[in-house]
Order: sequence, then structure tokens, then C-alpha cells
Amino acid sequence: MSAVRRAIEFLVTRVLRSRFGIALALAVVVFGVIGAARLISGPGDPTDGLSNRPSRPITTVAPTAGDDGAFSTGAPPSPVTRAGEPRPEEIAERFVAAWLGKPGVTADQWQEGLRPLSTPALTEKLAGADPSGVPAGQVNGDVTLRPRTENFVEVLVPLDAGRLRLELVAPDGRWLVDAVDWEQE
Repeated sequence: MSAVRRAIEFLVTRVLRSRFGIALALAVVVFGVIGAARLISGPGDPTDGLSNRPSRPITTVAPTAGDDGAFSTGAPPSPVTRAGEPRPEEIAERFVAAWLGKPGVTADQWQEGLRPLSTPALTEKLAGADPSGVPAGQVNGDVTLRPRTENFVEVLVPLDAGRLRLELVAPDGRWLVDAVDWEQE
């Protein structure tokens, strides 16, 4: 009997007062509450829950509101350029020439050549870039202009090692490169 008594005393005085004992007691309480809730609620419907698909399509616009498509069927508007300013194609060609750089150009010279053709946001993103990391050497074809709005165009430039995609914006009629993306072939 004394061994059982010692075991109970050890359990009460040492184990249950330790961090392990408290965690064990909390786990027993949590699992007890969950088990009691399941017993009281009864069997659940297996089709209920977040993992099932909805029975109907989810709509975000009332069906009677008309056409909610994002694409228009008409031709995109022509880019608007302020009088005396270069067209987006010219800015893109200048930017690509500065982007490709010349042999021996330093990072500061390269970034200085891009700065007047770039938005402040792009200039900031290119602040730590190195011209030796440019994966192409020369233009291999004509620049393709894709007008999206009057103040936003996408320009595709074929290069010897892939394709450079530029996004140009003109919030005040002066075109600047806002984003650069590289598609390797």
C-alpha cells in the first residue's frame, strides 16, 4: 500500500505542479470538451464543411447588371503623347539601348543612363542592379507596341537571348518605363 501512496504523492506533488503536468492537464481538458461536444451534437453530415464545392457558381455581380466583362471589343485607344515629347516606341528604343549598355560601363553610369527614361519607382528597384547581369547583348527585330490605355502601353523587344517586356506609363503625357520583365527563350 505504501508504494501506491508514494506514487500518488509523487504525481500530486511533483508531476502535476511541473510545466509538463500543466500541459498534460490542459490537453485532457481540451480533448474532454471536444469529445463531449461531439457526443452531444451527434453524427454530422459529411457533405457539410469548407472542403466541399458550392452547389451553384459564386457570382459577384447581379446577373441583371449587364456586361461585367473586363475586356472591350473595340480597338484599344491610341497612346497620348504631350506635344514635343517622344512617342512610347522611341522611349522604349532609348531605354533598351541604355539597358543593354556598352562594354565596360559601370553600374553608376548604367543606372544614370536609365534614370531619365524610368519612373522613380523603377529607378528605386534598379538601384542595386548590375549591368553585367543583363542577359542579352543586342536587339533582334522590331519593337512591338501594345496599347492598353491612352496612358499605358506594353512594349515587346526581341533580343538575342530572349524578349524584353517593358511597361510604359504617361500620367502627364510624358512616357516613362515603369516595369521591366525578361522572357528567356
